[in-house]
Amino acid sequence: MNALMMTWAIAGATAFGVITRPFALPEAIWAVIGAALLVALGLIGISDAWVGILKGLDVYLFLIGMMLLSELARREGLFDWLASIATAHAKGSPRRLFILIYCVGIVVTVFLSNDATAVVLTPAVYAACRAARVKDPMPYLLICAFIANAASFVLPISNPANLVIFRGETMPSLLRWLSIFALPSIASIAVTFLALYASQRSALAADSLASDIHETELTPTAKLAALGLCITAVLLLAASALGLDLGLPTFVAGCLTTASILLITRQSPTATLKEISWSVLPLVGGLFVIVEALNRTGLIDHLAGYLAEGARDFPAQTGAMAGVVVALVSNLVNNLPAGLVAGSAVQAAQVPDKIAGAVLIGVDLGPNLSITGSLATILWLTAMRREGLDIGAWRFLKIGVVVMIPALAASLATLAIL
Repeated sequence: MNALMMTWAIAGATAFGVITRPFALPEAIWAVIGAALLVALGLIGISDAWVGILKGLDVYLFLIGMMLLSELARREGLFDWLASIATAHAKGSPRRLFILIYCVGIVVTVFLSNDATAVVLTPAVYAACRAARVKDPMPYLLICAFIANAASFVLPISNPANLVIFRGETMPSLLRWLSIFALPSIASIAVTFLALYASQRSALAADSLASDIHETELTPTAKLAALGLCITAVLLLAASALGLDLGLPTFVAGCLTTASILLITRQSPTATLKEISWSVLPLVGGLFVIVEALNRTGLIDHLAGYLAEGARDFPAQTGAMAGVVVALVSNLVNNLPAGLVAGSAVQAAQVPDKIAGAVLIGVDLGPNLSITGSLATILWLTAMRREGLDIGAWRFLKIGVVVMIPALAASLATLAIL
């Protein structure tokens, strides 16, 4: 077996391990094993692997900042307060609670990113379900997973992957971005809601909510945690407008908020740091190494050539096909490596905005098909496991087929007719 085939075989086996989790081992284990095999077999040099790891620096900083903010919000009772507000407004109606959570999920995703929805909103939704004494919290928790991807291309900051597809001088202005993605985003959000609600309607009909919910008092440190989240949202908007990376401002906001609360409460940082899901970082790092190895097989050049030729001869068909293919590939290898490869190909091919937009929609929305399709979904799954909940890959896939396919078709069709 030559080096090219071995690289692809290891990449495929790694993707399989991340998705199926053999022997119930965490996703990160398989990503790290795959990256280590590539180095051990000489398929990528140590220096090149390190280059791949460093390419994920902005992602690592972003995740650390968001996980710090989320853990602080959980520990200081911000989620419990939000839960009492949500359940009180639901007035005993599962349907009303479902709609309310969906609307909040849109706002969080648009202004704090899809990863923030997975990390920050999921614990809050679980707290709301616990406060309302629902029989099955899964229909409400599924909202966090699906809206995190469905609303992730409303703004450039709604998904860090957006800054990979459009970057540098190719990044459209905010008005241009909205002219391209506003209507496809509306289609994605609306169709996702209708399909997800239809898939969960029977479970909601069989459920009931407690109506005697007392509003939880918001403590001063919880207010500080909320302020940290709000400041982070402002920083992300400003960074996006200036064309800056999102990781550093998020990391700084998370560290400053953490330090402020720990100083006020005179707590040790150990308890907070212990609860953070650090395994996400080696997972991302391993995937970056695998992408770097694939890049060195000439994959980017081949894809860029196909895109450039298709954009010249059949632009409409190329856009639609690229969106669908990237969406499917994102579920096979996770949208983080898929987005990195697709983004590099788009940059090299210098395709029109509509084709680049179709690729972006595929990277952002396509992962709603599978449980490991996006980093946001993996973070959502991690947040659920912390609460003792889980969902199988097959069960999620059955819902994903119903939800993602019509949403993707609607979004790509809307983009094509603009």
